[in-house]
Amino acid sequence: MNYDVKEWHKLSLAKIDSLMDSLLTIKTPCETLVESMRYSSLNGGKRIRPLLTLSASVLSHANVEDALLIGSTIELIHCFSLIHDDLPIMDNDSMRRGKPTNHIIYGDAVALLTGDALHAICFEILSSNKISVTAEKKIKIINLIANAIGVHGMVCGQTIDWLNTGKKIPLHELQQMHTLKTGALIRASILSGYLAGDGFHDSQYQRMDDISQKIGLLFQVVDDIIDATEDSHTLGKTANKDAEQNKSTYVTLLGLEEAKKSALNLHKNIIEIIKLENNSEYLQYLTDQIYYRNS
Repeated sequence: MNYDVKEWHKLSLAKIDSLMDSLLTIKTPCETLVESMRYSSLNGGKRIRPLLTLSASVLSHANVEDALLIGSTIELIHCFSLIHDDLPIMDNDSMRRGKPTNHIIYGDAVALLTGDALHAICFEILSSNKISVTAEKKIKIINLIANAIGVHGMVCGQTIDWLNTGKKIPLHELQQMHTLKTGALIRASILSGYLAGDGFHDSQYQRMDDISQKIGLLFQVVDDIIDATEDSHTLGKTANKDAEQNKSTYVTLLGLEEAKKSALNLHKNIIEIIKLENNSEYLQYLTDQIYYRNS
């Protein structure tokens, strides 16, 4: 195994971007829709979710091309969620990844439909013969991802977030909300990559589940910290948005220093657990990237 993680990161990003470009090269009667899909999917981003899929796939010896496809479809779902989050009826943001948000360019209706189309194409790809895993594994992966984005995952968490805007909620409710809103798709990214391999073991899958949930929580705690401490240029989106909308965050509930301490302890704990797994260097590296990021 090649343990040059920085080179792996660089090459993997190039592969993900190239594949997403290919997946969104579509002949359709509505060119504007595809143009809008490409605008919000190919305009940058850290690609954390597909990278996590790739890193977890190494542990179960999955086919790299399968992991790339699975991870890239999850990234398309993530892009759809950002388009909808930014709409005026939701968070009403005008900047994403350093560019005008989708609805600023294409209008609210096309932005809404673009998110719908990205959602649909994900499952079109996952259920196709482009992915070479067995039918049984494919169904498990599709079920895992579908579960992560609907009433048991991302959309549920987003709804709870919306309904509690302007309210102070207890810490355990905040953690539950973010486990659904952010953590569920990160969990699916890791577990679907692991599921794709032939070296699958139930006990290791359970350990990966625990790791993935902790990484999802770390991602959100750090997100709250950088939202409160970085500027809009660095973030590529409107800074301090949560405070402006009077949302409960780890920073508003714990204070900045306690939130930082929580992230530090969580990061240390995750790394200790990951190190117990063989071939986990890429996952360790990505956990560090999530913790030390500033955008």
